[in-house]
Amino acid sequence: MVTVYSFNDDGELLQEEKDTINQLSKMPLDSLNLDAVSVVTNIYRVAQGLRNKMEREVLSKHGLSWTSFSILYDLWIWKSVETKKLAELTAVSKATISNITKTLEKKELVFRKTDTRDRRITFVTMTDKGKKVMEELYPQFHQGEVEIVSSLSVKEQKNVSELLRRVIKENQF
Repeated sequence: MVTVYSFNDDGELLQEEKDTINQLSKMPLDSLNLDAVSVVTNIYRVAQGLRNKMEREVLSKHGLSWTSFSILYDLWIWKSVETKKLAELTAVSKATISNITKTLEKKELVFRKTDTRDRRITFVTMTDKGKKVMEELYPQFHQGEVEIVSSLSVKEQKNVSELLRRVIKENQF
């Protein structure tokens, strides 16, 4: 017997889960772990929803995409980061990092500097203007984060964080 857990207050599956299960039901059910499908599908939906909400409500006002914000956020935290590491942190290619940092450099939010010992290595550093943008932007971004999880109690938020941390560590994301 296959058990699928529900994710809304009424004990019903979300429409996206129903659609997924209907499509997957064409496959042999014993080959599917529907619990895993449900978790991953919902993580994906939350991630996409977060990204869309933040780009629409916060980042667009500053002319930033999700990835450009992610780069600025990482630089705000760590000051200067090698482009290869930025690509890993933002889960995009080094070429994408290069293109976005060029755009951020034109906006005077970051600058790039080649390593003096190895010219293949480039570091990206936040400018004072970039720091000011982040100091203005982050409170608005954080408000969006708070809104997204506002239907969860503090205990539930901590539980979700703990479980996601475990997934991150186990998969080395």
